[in-house]
Amino acid sequence: MSSTIAGDVTALRATLAGSLITPESPDYDEFRRVWNGDKDGHPAVIVCCESDVDVAAAITFARDAGFEIAVRGGGHSFAGLSTVDDGLVIDLRRMNSVHVDPSARRVKVGGGALLSDMDAATQKHGLATPAGMISHTGVGGLTLGGGIGWQARKSGLGLDNVVSARVVTADGQVRRAADDENPDLLWAIRGGGGNFGVITEFEFQLHEVGPTVQFALLFYGQDQAAEMFRLGQALLDELPRRFALAMGAITAPDAPFVPEQYQHQPGYVLMLADLGPEDAVGEVHTQLVERIRKQLPPLFDMVAPTPFVELQQLFDEATRWGLHCYEKGTYIEELTEEVISVLVEQAPLRTSPHSVMLFMRMDGAYCDTADADTAFGGARTPHFAFFITAVCEAPEMLAAERDWVRNFWHALQPYSIGTGSYINAMSEVEDDRVRATYGEKYPRLARIKAEYDPHNLFHRNLNILPA
Repeated sequence: MSSTIAGDVTALRATLAGSLITPESPDYDEFRRVWNGDKDGHPAVIVCCESDVDVAAAITFARDAGFEIAVRGGGHSFAGLSTVDDGLVIDLRRMNSVHVDPSARRVKVGGGALLSDMDAATQKHGLATPAGMISHTGVGGLTLGGGIGWQARKSGLGLDNVVSARVVTADGQVRRAADDENPDLLWAIRGGGGNFGVITEFEFQLHEVGPTVQFALLFYGQDQAAEMFRLGQALLDELPRRFALAMGAITAPDAPFVPEQYQHQPGYVLMLADLGPEDAVGEVHTQLVERIRKQLPPLFDMVAPTPFVELQQLFDEATRWGLHCYEKGTYIEELTEEVISVLVEQAPLRTSPHSVMLFMRMDGAYCDTADADTAFGGARTPHFAFFITAVCEAPEMLAAERDWVRNFWHALQPYSIGTGSYINAMSEVEDDRVRATYGEKYPRLARIKAEYDPHNLFHRNLNILPA
């Protein structure tokens, strides 16, 4: 770092309510670490922000010094976009406040909050807003790209429930994005990723969920896989929208509910959750589970009333920090026999016990939002969202698992809705796939990008080029 830059860093530090970390700081390695163990960025400067003023100061400093900017909320980017080599990281972790207004059914969430922070606060009132399925994910990055999770059929995506947001744009200005103020910016951040500024606070609509939900996990062997997928498809045709159903290929954990002979064995899973109000769930879920058991007896199952916060944490340990990860996703309209054949053929080829393939049906409330109302890059018609995820403890295992993910994805492409997919499931920044994902929305996004970030300062994302 030159003496001029070093002097500027000293001046920046003096203006911050938060703190500033450099490679010389004793806690540098702790602060530069991100979730995906495959990503090992070495930023020149990490600004630990505590206010909008800190964020604006960091943006201005980076712009004037010519530093590349990365924005870190939960640090959960598969592609490692929340860190950068030799650039500046705007670290929002300290901006993690959550304020719930239960009477208005609204929650204001800091840009650095995790799903666990938000769920803990909202569930005190039996409320929740749609989010993901891993509680140590950051609310910000997840929401900007979509927010697919257990509540998709019941209440839509996370971004569908954004009422307003506070955004620090590339010129260092703090703007409110809402229907009545900068509505184009609100439209763009609801699906357009981190292209338009740093979101320091979201305001979400809340929905009645929990605090206890009915949950079932049923586990099947390889010889039962095709029939399990067919049964799940049949159930989806009649499930009330308050139900979530997910299916896929996993390895049985060594949890107490798993018989010893099946622990660590690869297989297939069908998960069914009733997310209706606590006093209105139970009977229908019980009947459905009994029907599943009768039609296709599982190797084992776990059926129990479950706190909603625990449902949100179901995959936390399997995706813990430091594992080496890679993911690709795709959208498929129907679970045809051809698709099922690909799933049954490709899933067993994984070599890491942590790798998974999961998919969920996107319908119900997901389809209530008009396609044009948000920038989300997925058609608002019923379809399945697929996630193929390599997760490895040892870095040397990742190359083979990455090939498994890519081969699986390519095998599904003849049945996919184009090459576009959920941007939060993209481990590589590929311009053609970004454009394919947004389709006809891309030109509008590019125009809005040109208005709020004409020089593409925020480009460590699934980047949209300013028009």
